[in-house]
This record gives sequence, structure tokens and C-alpha cells, in this order.
Amino acid sequence: MAAEDRPQLTLITPPSFDLDVFPAQLSRVLDAVEVACLRIALASREEDNLLRAGDVLRELAHARDVAVVMDSHLLLVDRLGLDGVHLTDGARTVRKARKDLGADAIVGAYCGNTRHEGINAGEGGADYVAFGPMGTSALGQGTQADFELFEWWSEMIEVPVIAEGALTVELVERFGPVTDFFAVGSEIWGSDDPLAALKALLAPLG
Repeated sequence: MAAEDRPQLTLITPPSFDLDVFPAQLSRVLDAVEVACLRIALASREEDNLLRAGDVLRELAHARDVAVVMDSHLLLVDRLGLDGVHLTDGARTVRKARKDLGADAIVGAYCGNTRHEGINAGEGGADYVAFGPMGTSALGQGTQADFELFEWWSEMIEVPVIAEGALTVELVERFGPVTDFFAVGSEIWGSDDPLAALKALLAPLG
């Protein structure tokens, strides 16, 4: 696959991690693989936990010119000096996020497998739309985003699209030509060697 056609990579953090261990794992990946964006996707609702983790990961990522967005927590984006927000509720809060964060912030929206929701998010000012899960997953309703959705989107819509959720080597190979980004997280962090797992997963992209 030609370099200009190759999908870019978004890395998703685990829902919880040890701040004494994970930053070193993440640094190793960021130093070895070209990453466009880091998405902080912590399950915690504890503000202190989010702020502490956000500070550490922002410094790591920004030192390597990698943008950082955080799942859902709109109010923490400015406080942490992040680049934007990844909304997990489709198009519903895109306009508010854009208004609150301004024109320069990254606003992305996860839209399940719904074309209509994706179009609404794009019209609301989203910088990208994410569809998924790609493979068998407990994410959302568990209904997989199909090839036709990505094929149609890549031909008809200019808003960049992300494929995420239960990715496999076979899915990366199939969807590579019709997606702008792959978002990878749980597929690699449970491995003894996340970097090797990531390289194996993305091998079809060349």
C-alpha cells in the first residue's frame, strides 16, 4: 500500500493502567511506530485519577508531536492542555463540544455502525467519525460495522473515518483501502509485548 494511502494510527489507552508501568510501554510504542493521535480512554470517573494520568500521557505524546484527545470529559480538555475530545455518544454533543472547545480543537465522534449518526456528527463539526466494532466485541450493541459502510463513506464523505473495535489482521487487510485511521487499544495492551502485537496487527499495511 502506498504511503499516502496507508491509514494512520490512533492509539487508545487501556480503561485502567498503572502509572508506574504503562507510560514506559506507551513510550516504547510511540518511539517505534508512527502514531497520529493518542486517545485517553480511562473508565475512571475520579477527577484526580484522570488529571494525573492525563498530565503524564500528554507530556509523553506531545514530546513526540502526537495529538492527544480524551474520551468524553469535555471539561478536562483545556485543564490538561489536550488537543481535543473523543465523544462516545454519536452526534449528540458534537455541536456543544465544538462551541466549547473552539475551532482549533479536535472533536471526534464514535457513531457505532450508523451512517446517519456519522453524517450528523460530520455536519455538527466533527473532525472525524469512528465506526465499530469491526470484529466480534461487547462494544456498544455488538453489531459490527460492515465493509459497505466504510466503502460508501470513503467515496461519498470528506470527513475522515476511523475503524475501531476488535480488530484482527484480516480486518486490517480488508478495511485498509477504505478507512483513514485504525484505532487500536485492547488488541495490544494485554500482550506481553504490545509493540510486537501492534506491528503484527498492522503488518498488512506494509
